[in-house]
Amino acid sequence: MKLDELDTPAALVDVTRMNRNIARMQSRMNALGVRFRPHVKTTKCLEVVRAQLAAGADGITVSTLKEAEAFFAAGVTDILYAVSIVRSKLPRAMALRQQGCDLKLVVDNALAAAEVAKFCAAQRETFEVWIEVDTDGHRSGISPEQDGLLEVGRILHEGGIKLGGVMTHAGSSYDLHTPDALSALAERERSGCVRAAQRLRDAGLPCDAVSIGSTPTALAAGKLDGVSEVRAGVYVFFDLVMHNIGICSTDDIALSVLATVIGHQPEKDWVILDAGWMAMSRDRGTSKQTRDFGYGLPCTLDGTPLSDWILSSANQEHGILSPVHGTRGKSLASRFPIGTKLRILPNHACATGAQFPEYHALSADGETTVWSRFHGW
Repeated sequence: MKLDELDTPAALVDVTRMNRNIARMQSRMNALGVRFRPHVKTTKCLEVVRAQLAAGADGITVSTLKEAEAFFAAGVTDILYAVSIVRSKLPRAMALRQQGCDLKLVVDNALAAAEVAKFCAAQRETFEVWIEVDTDGHRSGISPEQDGLLEVGRILHEGGIKLGGVMTHAGSSYDLHTPDALSALAERERSGCVRAAQRLRDAGLPCDAVSIGSTPTALAAGKLDGVSEVRAGVYVFFDLVMHNIGICSTDDIALSVLATVIGHQPEKDWVILDAGWMAMSRDRGTSKQTRDFGYGLPCTLDGTPLSDWILSSANQEHGILSPVHGTRGKSLASRFPIGTKLRILPNHACATGAQFPEYHALSADGETTVWSRFHGW
């Protein structure tokens, strides 16, 4: 189907842009001499992951066991579940291991490590477990110099668990917007994770993998000495948050939401669309950045940004398009006639993609193909 034939709202993937983004990241990782393990939570889509693997990716990262199950069923075996494991999820994770999935788990505290060891002893089975390291204070993990790092390592190793490595995520990179700041954080991420690995090795504990990653730091890193692999996810689509950080242009953003003009409010300079927050998501990630795009940046059907307009507000099924500067008044109806279709670039590709059960993959010839994606945990 052509774009003007699709029902709206619809999630569109510009395949040409997506493939260009994949090639850019993979080429950079190859040049830096590390393996690349993409985070598939962004897309949860088999067609996208196949394209990433075909380009040279080695294994995948997931954020839910449902992702692990779905991609393993599709033939992907090397999977890192990059969320600290809890006791209630261990039987489900073990089922994947017993089916032949090379599933790696993550812990960041002694209690979780002890629970894994206890479970494996009772099952007479084992897991490969990595320790999450906190290199920027953004989220979870153990700081490289904390005594808890060695404690967790010993609990796992002495409990018969394969201590596979360490991993970290520099999520605070989303708060930056200059090349120097991004480069500095990329080095902090690298050096901190390498330091954690060295402390484990110096204590006589195994630590083969050193895994780091966020899309901004992956693209900003100048060297990756001591790192074995990099993880990144949103690079495959990019979004307006990444644009504001400075690592992509609007022409790189591969995900958009197709919407239709359904009304006007001339006295308010509003154009009403059929894409509200149920389509765009509630994510307002650009609100704290140098440029606030509201709920999204509108583009014409061919992808040309309408930079003087933003999706300034959103109700559940109504989006409000308004001018950034000045007023349009009576020109609204002629500028955006009822029935006009627009493409809205999202703040956060992961959140917007999660609103839809499928993507409409847009090829260079203007045809679309349905790609399924999945929900849940």
